This record gives sequence, structure tokens and C-alpha cells, in this order.
Amino acid sequence: MQNYFNYFTEIEEHFQRRRGSLLMLSTLDWALIESWREAAVPLPAVLRGIDAAFDKHDARKAKVRVRRINGLAWCTQEVMQAVEDMQEASVGGSTSAKDSGPAPGLEGERIANHLQNCAKSLGTAPLTGIALQIAAEAAGRLAELANEARTGNAELESLERNLTILEEKLFAALTATTPEAELLAMREQAAAELAPYRGRMKALQIRQIEQQFLHRRLLEHWKLPRLSLFYMSQA
Repeated sequence: MQNYFNYFTEIEEHFQRRRGSLLMLSTLDWALIESWREAAVPLPAVLRGIDAAFDKHDARKAKVRVRRINGLAWCTQEVMQAVEDMQEASVGGSTSAKDSGPAPGLEGERIANHLQNCAKSLGTAPLTGIALQIAAEAAGRLAELANEARTGNAELESLERNLTILEEKLFAALTATTPEAELLAMREQAAAELAPYRGRMKALQIRQIEQQFLHRRLLEHWKLPRLSLFYMSQA
């Protein structure tokens, strides 16, 4: 697993710097970042791809009038090209993955607080049925993991795998209990926001982004947090 627990924040801030404004990332943008993270796209490749996309855009802007880049999806092709270039150069993004000790900002107390806050949110969410049961079980498990983190017995990669399993069970329960009409509306929104970028993405990536989009909207709908350590900096 990449040792980038500030993955989302660094991408957001780099995109905003290159664009020259504090444009808030959309649900689609966050879903795209999540798909890159799950595909183990190295952070340097994403940042390099963003730079390449803006460099091309700036070169065109100097010759003809073009629209501003308003979303990360415009950088998709350049990010994938950066990944290929790094692989060919045998650079990759794993040189720091084996660093000893926790990454800066991942001290046990901070991790424990993140997990406890997530457990509290799960315990107060307006859920029913199987979703309520799964959330209660997840909250109990998060409390256990928080204690392990606070005592220094938590291994980060193992902890992240546990959180991924809890999230997957939660997503399944939320999908099962959310009304069909609301699920359909979420999927239609994802399709509409992706429409301008479909020509820049492969079918597999589109499906991954649509799934991540649905997950984010489900959590927003039920007022639930992301459990992953990658989201601590957004908390």
C-alpha cells in the first residue's frame, strides 16, 4: 500500500494551484481520486499528469481561446500516461512504501481519534434494518481498533485492510436499504457528470468511478464518514 495518507489533499491542492483558483472538487472528482488510489496509482504520477494536462492546455490557450479546466477528469489521459512513463523508467511509486515507523501525522492518538469519531457517527446515523445492524457492528470494531492504535499495537497496512472490509460491508447494507428511486437518481447523476469525459477514459475506469461516485453519494445521503485513514486529513 502506498505510504501516502495525504493522497487526496495533495492532489486537490496541486490541482487548485495549477488552475489558479480554489475550485472545490466535485463528487465526481473525489470518485476519480478514489479510483486512482484503489488502482495504486502513485501520487507522483497523478501530480505529473495534472501538470502535463495544464501544460498542454496553457500551450493551446496561447494560440486559441479554450475553456478552463474545470475538473480532474480532464487530466485522466495524462495521469495514465505518467503511470506508463514511470513504469517504463522503473521508477514507480513504492520507494518509500517500506519506510520504518508511521508516516508523519499518523501517530497513534490521531488515528485513534479518527476511528472513534467514525464510530460515533455510525452510532448516531439515521439508519434502519440491516444497515443499522452493520453500522453498530462496525462501530464496535472501530472502538477496538482505536484502542489498538492508541496503545501502539496497530500495523497501518493491516488496519487499512480492516477498514476496507468494514466499508465494503457498510456499502452493501446501504445499497440494500436505500430506496430504488434514490439509487437510480444517484446513478443518473453519475452518468450525467461523466458524460463529457467518457471519450477520455476506458470502460473499466468509468465503471470504477461510477461505483465510487455511488459510494460517496450513499455516505452523504446517510450522513456517514469514510473510515479509511486516507480521509483523516479531510475530517
